[in-house]
Amino acid sequence: MNNMKKIGIKMSLLMGVTLSFFLSLAGNLSSGHFTLPGFLISFLISFLISMIIGFLVPMKKVNDALGAKLGLIPGKGFSRCIEAFVSDLIYTPLITFAMIVMAHKQATAQGASIPFLPMFFKSLCMSLVIAFVLIFICTPIFMKLVLGKNMMGDRSGRT
Repeated sequence: MNNMKKIGIKMSLLMGVTLSFFLSLAGNLSSGHFTLPGFLISFLISFLISMIIGFLVPMKKVNDALGAKLGLIPGKGFSRCIEAFVSDLIYTPLITFAMIVMAHKQATAQGASIPFLPMFFKSLCMSLVIAFVLIFICTPIFMKLVLGKNMMGDRSGRT
């Protein structure tokens, strides 16, 4: 497996864990009914969805193509904002939809009468903001971490 693919997989794992943890935590806390089992189930499902998206959507290629089309300078503030926004729009709606379907089914099974769409859109708005901030802040940190480990692996003869 080449280094670029390894870097992409590691970035997907790190971002998947981060987004899943914080979005699951925020969703469970905002529901007013936080339970550890509910959080763990939400986290695992969210993580699986983010991994599937991460393996199906090559974010580096998407961001590189978008950057070339818009004439963005990699690593600069505006460029990072656009990349974070695009990643946010790819990951967050799908993760949020799955989490709200699960939460809605659970709530209605217990007798609650909650309309789905308002529940979804409230959660989506909150999740988009949280995920954007996380992606914007964590992507360069994780990239340095992953690149550093891959470069050290190359120097020592390991890949």
